[in-house]
Formats: sequence, structure tokens, C-alpha cells
Amino acid sequence: MEDTQPTTNEGQDAPTTHIFALRTTSNREDQVLAFVASNATRKKIPISAVISPHGMRGYIFIEANDAQAAEQAAFGVPYAKGILPAEIQYKEIEHMLEQVKKDVNIQKNDIVEIISGPFKRENAKVSRVDKTKEEVVVELLEAAVPIPITLKLDAVKVIRRDE
Repeated sequence: MEDTQPTTNEGQDAPTTHIFALRTTSNREDQVLAFVASNATRKKIPISAVISPHGMRGYIFIEANDAQAAEQAAFGVPYAKGILPAEIQYKEIEHMLEQVKKDVNIQKNDIVEIISGPFKRENAKVSRVDKTKEEVVVELLEAAVPIPITLKLDAVKVIRRDE
């Protein structure tokens, strides 16, 4: 079994931590996370982090000095079903943790298709793009009266661009 990537402070000797998966009731991950964090604080259990990756159901991850600390933090927590016996390697969950910024190529006057929400499969013309808020304002092409609609950037895809 390989060691996990240790969490250390630069230039200091910090204890090596390990990552453990805690099985939970599906859709109760946030509640379990709050209970585990509260337990760790109240009982002064050496837990470094508790994480619930977006989109992953039925599991949360606990970063602790050892398995006993993780089990102690999860003990008696409603909806917690138990720590998995195998330690989780950092590289196995790294892709779930790091936010990756994608550069979007949507410009004013592009024709886009709305791919989610109540206007799904409708075509629209982009009237404004706000990259800091990751939003786009569009006007539906088939609408009798043009009404501006604000959508998230990932809710639209470019289908035609006037060069």
C-alpha cells in the first residue's frame, strides 16, 4: 500500500495525514459532514479536513492523522454508515477537489442553443457575456417579444457565430 501525499507546512515538521472515505446515506452528505466537523471540534479529535465532493453521492472524505481519529469523529453520527477499511490515495480524489477554470469562447451576437433549464433546446442570441459571474444574457430567437434571460455559461453552447 502506498503512502498518501502528506499534508505538510513548508519548512515545518507537520504530522502526516491520511484520507479515509466515510459511507453515508445518499443525499445526506452535507448533514454528515456538519456532524463530523462538529464532533471533531467538540471532542478535539485531530481531523485536518472533511470534504463532500460535488456530485458524489454516498461518501464524504475525512483527512485525519490515523483511522482511529476518523472513526472517532464519525462515531454516533446519524446517516454515517462507517469508514471504508482501505485508505484513499490523494491522487484518486484529486480531480474531484481542484477547481479547473475553463476558458469560454462565447461572444456577443453568437447564436447559442440552451442546453438546460426551462428553455432547453431553444435557440437564442447572446446580448451580453459576464465572465466574472460566469453568466450570459440571451434573447430567445422564436419569442414574439424579445425578453433578456440570464443563464450560466455552462447552460448554453455556441451553434453559430457571425464572423
